[in-house]
Amino acid sequence: MTTSLSARLDHCLEALPRAYPGPGGAVAVLREGKVLVRHAWGWANAERRIAFTPRTLFRMCSITKQFTCSLVLDAFPDPSVLDGDVRARLPLLAEAAPGTLQLCHNQSGLRDYWAVAMLHGAPAESAFGDSEAARVISGERTLHFTPGTRYSYCNQNFRILSDILQERTGRSFAELLRERLFARAGMEGALLVADTSAMPDGTEGYEGTQAAGFRVAENRVLWTGDAGLGASLDDMIAWERHIDATRDDGAALYSRLSAPVRFADGTLAAYGFGLVRTIEFGRPVTGHGGALRGWRSHRLHLPSERVSIVVMFNHLSDAREAALDLLAAILGETRVSPAASVPAPDWLGAYIEPETRLAVRIDAAANGQVRLRYGHHEERLTLEEDGTARSASVRLRPADPGLWMDRPQENQSSRLQPCAGKPARDVAARYRCEELDAELAVIDAGGVLYGGFSGFLGQGRMEMLEPIGRDVWALPCPRALDHTPPGDWTLAFHRDETGRVTNVLVGCWLARRLPYIRVG
Repeated sequence: MTTSLSARLDHCLEALPRAYPGPGGAVAVLREGKVLVRHAWGWANAERRIAFTPRTLFRMCSITKQFTCSLVLDAFPDPSVLDGDVRARLPLLAEAAPGTLQLCHNQSGLRDYWAVAMLHGAPAESAFGDSEAARVISGERTLHFTPGTRYSYCNQNFRILSDILQERTGRSFAELLRERLFARAGMEGALLVADTSAMPDGTEGYEGTQAAGFRVAENRVLWTGDAGLGASLDDMIAWERHIDATRDDGAALYSRLSAPVRFADGTLAAYGFGLVRTIEFGRPVTGHGGALRGWRSHRLHLPSERVSIVVMFNHLSDAREAALDLLAAILGETRVSPAASVPAPDWLGAYIEPETRLAVRIDAAANGQVRLRYGHHEERLTLEEDGTARSASVRLRPADPGLWMDRPQENQSSRLQPCAGKPARDVAARYRCEELDAELAVIDAGGVLYGGFSGFLGQGRMEMLEPIGRDVWALPCPRALDHTPPGDWTLAFHRDETGRVTNVLVGCWLARRLPYIRVG
């Protein structure tokens, strides 16, 4: 390692704990299979004063998904032989079921089960185990897009896969991981920790901020093939070294995981086999992040440079941004902040996306950016001199006619429909979704509209509705079972010929187009 590279990495490591403050963390940087950085700091358990070390067990969260897909490819080289098993787990589905590969690529069209759980009234800290998951998954009657045509993140895609693997092989998912992956890669401490309420070595995840203080995060969700992996920094170093050691073998698992993936129309997809494909600093990257309440992780792999980065926080700071800081340091690149020279455009405002029927809200942000609220988290887009705004995954462009939103990662481009008009307040009523056997209550409480969901998981809290257009409102979901809430729910109300509200279409990016009929 050169002196200049060592200095850059040392500077980055010194800055990380204060740039991303929290109880503890660990990071690794590898090049050509050699470990350049193996560093941990802070506390795995601040109350018990258990230090965070490279051997501390950590919840890898959604990084689990690539391991689930690895098992699928290892045990069933042609995953399509499992398509019938997928169909069997969706007994009420009234349309063609997605195939196994569409689950692996998040192209299934299934609505995400932890988002749907909020429609069933699940409180944020409620238990969500095998029986609850099975009921939500088996109750799916419709899809929110045709399989293979779009991308939408969906955790139960990978739970279904792990369940099928167990049934087909007669071995537990934990055994399969240990024997077919961890042993092969030298991940000596890695294990399946499906129960998120505790870690075997006492490590805790934390919510809060440096200013307001940190508290132990409460998790009562049981995750398997979607987010159940427990591993240390040393385990993840072993995984990255295994990837580098098998880089020239086209039949190796990571080679197959990172191979190009396409949508049904032949368009290249940016997600496949539990891996995101992106471009960072002009170089192709594969990787994935992970987040549960109290935990954030991220890993990146640059095949052209034979570089891998791993970041693990037992708090909610942005692990992806920290990984990019380290990547910039090892590549000798500079991370560029957006300039504030471009004025706010005249197309800011509220819209409806015609396919998903979700609200699209665009307003000005600092430093020459706009804030876009459409997906399950807000996005910042940089304004360009040509009148467009863009990020790595979204582009907004004025055209004749109207404003277009391009989301190539999702294989979607659409002209947005303006959402105007003074909000009508006569939408207060009780609404029922037949597919979910669940209800939405919209209540006028002293001149202010509130909404809340209820179903077999309980009665969700009431939230103040945000007006968007004449018959379009947003129902906020600031906290959910998972760390990242599903985003605001769009409530698009419909009236009959007399002007009376008769139904409402409810959806968010993770769970779209669910009809609710007025019942009271």
